[in-house]
Amino acid sequence: MNNPFLKTLSIATLAAAVAACGGSGSGSSDSDSSTGTASLSLTDAPVTDLSAAQLNITSVELKPANSDSVTIELDTAMDINLLDFQGGKVAELFEGEELPAGEYEWIRLHLGEEPYVIEASDPNQTPIFLFLPSGRQTGLKLQGGFVIPAGDTAEFTIDFDVKKSIINAGGNAPSGRDKYILKPAHRLVDNSESGAIVGEVDVINLEQQLGCDTNDDYDGSVYVYEGADVEPTDLNVNEEGGPLVAVTVSNEDQASLYSYKAAFLPAGDYTISYTCQPDDNETSETLEFVGTQNVTVTADTETTADVIQ
Repeated sequence: MNNPFLKTLSIATLAAAVAACGGSGSGSSDSDSSTGTASLSLTDAPVTDLSAAQLNITSVELKPANSDSVTIELDTAMDINLLDFQGGKVAELFEGEELPAGEYEWIRLHLGEEPYVIEASDPNQTPIFLFLPSGRQTGLKLQGGFVIPAGDTAEFTIDFDVKKSIINAGGNAPSGRDKYILKPAHRLVDNSESGAIVGEVDVINLEQQLGCDTNDDYDGSVYVYEGADVEPTDLNVNEEGGPLVAVTVSNEDQASLYSYKAAFLPAGDYTISYTCQPDDNETSETLEFVGTQNVTVTADTETTADVIQ
């Protein structure tokens, strides 16, 4: 079923894009050889110091490698709080759209209203508008190649990592207006080739062991690194390397062990490790990690890691 937010692509736009992507020059209308079906969703890696990270999306633009871009307009702008879509939950942008088959270069999310965040510590919960270096009018351009197969279906998810994407503006934003810069740090994941890591952590024991503050609201994070036998390091957006993602642990069921889920991970080998120490995403820090272990992710499967204790 198509998403009710979507308008139908104009016939002229789609026809031009199909022709440019190698559609039949003999007048054949065999759509199986020139188009495919695609779906696109948004998700986010957990973050604790914000209570909202809001985007207002009006359309999605996709750029085939060998033709002009194709834009999918939304009937109604989608107000999305990225923090509502963590731990494998997704916000569906479009579903089952017929698009030109072939390789694509990028996706652009066009914005209506200005994006903003709300700090969890703010008692008034006042929105803080985000500064986009390229300007809100250009939207959020998400680089990364992908393929829509001819006569087949592809499902993709944009993992919009707020912890890496929202950084302190310093002196680079208009004075007195914007405190943070929105600099998207995303992963575009083919759902058919991804899986998840789930597990549990003995937070109460480890907070005492590592000397963490047991009175604050932060219970620590499990850091996920690409490859086996990786030495854990902190997250610093100003340096290369570091974790692919850091997911916070939670205890919604009030159980003795806290749980976590790192979703939409491409199949392969990973190293995971836990720390309860806070991590500034713009500076290098020496954190103490425990429970470091290798985990192999299989497509379309949740892999359970050993308990970290």
